Amino acid sequence: MLREDPGDENAAEPPWQPPNHRRGSRRRRARFAGLPLAAKALVALAVAAAFLVLADRWALLYAEHEAADKLKDQLNLSAAPEVDIEGFPFLTQVLDQRLDEVKVTVPDVAADRVSLAKVSATATDVTMKGDGPTSLTGAVIGQMRGEVLLSFDDLNRELGASQVTFTGHGRDKVYARGTLPVAGHDLKVRADARIERNGERGVATDIDRMRLDIGDMATYRPGARESEGLHLSRTGARRVADESSQAKALLAVPEIARRLGVPDGAVREALRSDAKLNDVTGSPEFVDDVMRLNLIDVAMGHPALLKRLGLDPALLKGLDDLTRPVLVDRLSLSFELPRLPGEGAMRLQGVKVEEDGIRVGVEGYGIGFGG
Repeated sequence: MLREDPGDENAAEPPWQPPNHRRGSRRRRARFAGLPLAAKALVALAVAAAFLVLADRWALLYAEHEAADKLKDQLNLSAAPEVDIEGFPFLTQVLDQRLDEVKVTVPDVAADRVSLAKVSATATDVTMKGDGPTSLTGAVIGQMRGEVLLSFDDLNRELGASQVTFTGHGRDKVYARGTLPVAGHDLKVRADARIERNGERGVATDIDRMRLDIGDMATYRPGARESEGLHLSRTGARRVADESSQAKALLAVPEIARRLGVPDGAVREALRSDAKLNDVTGSPEFVDDVMRLNLIDVAMGHPALLKRLGLDPALLKGLDDLTRPVLVDRLSLSFELPRLPGEGAMRLQGVKVEEDGIRVGVEGYGIGFGG
């Protein structure tokens, strides 16, 4: 019987060769070559369109960057604004030298004593100056509409060094509440501000109902009217009436006694007898009369008397220097938008107080930027 030689089986196997990857590529080229002409054209168009879209987006980003830099330079901004050019494709708008719509957002715009948290605007009918996206020299805005936000958080940070906070109340009022340091004393401050538009580019605040409380002893209201000045509170006046030494100190000054309406004979008796003093200070009119005394006037002629009433003479001097214009200036929220270049016009519209701050509408026409 014959046996098979295992060596013959190995001899029948073909030798190993590395894989030929070019066969697959040749097959793919063969498949593409086998496509109809219309399909080839569609593929070529898709590739060309993709490159055109990329070129369009690159030109758009470049133009937005250039526009942001020019706005930053011309408006003296601390940071470049955010510029978004709307519409597609962009290059066709460049060829026409007219943009349909441009949105601009500018944060932290300096406006007098305050910073505007955000100025946002949408410009339409924008005519470009320059030969292309890489050579823009400027633009003219046909129409612009937007809004300005004055944030209460920013106001509290910028004007609240004395720990005064601002909150909205109603459509046009802002409350200022907090403390104010005067001559080493922290006084509670309260004021109401009414917000209104001032001219074409400004917002004004009418500060009213200003008062500084010296604990529960007295209240200072800046101004020259009879109800203004430094006056004892009802609690402070009652304390003076109940404290015989303080009441006698008041009655011992003839000018003050006459202001309180106490006859000379009653004054003499009150200074000699506590019972008679109680008759004077216990009358319903006495506390009201003491509250009407302007202690600033009293301090001018009788500084020692005020010290006996428990009031610091240095504090009274500080309050006398804190006139109404000075306090109004410290609490004012007024601002004015910077002037824009060119011959165009820009003006503020409605002013509205909201929870987060003061919002003001803005519109403009024919505003030019660049060369």
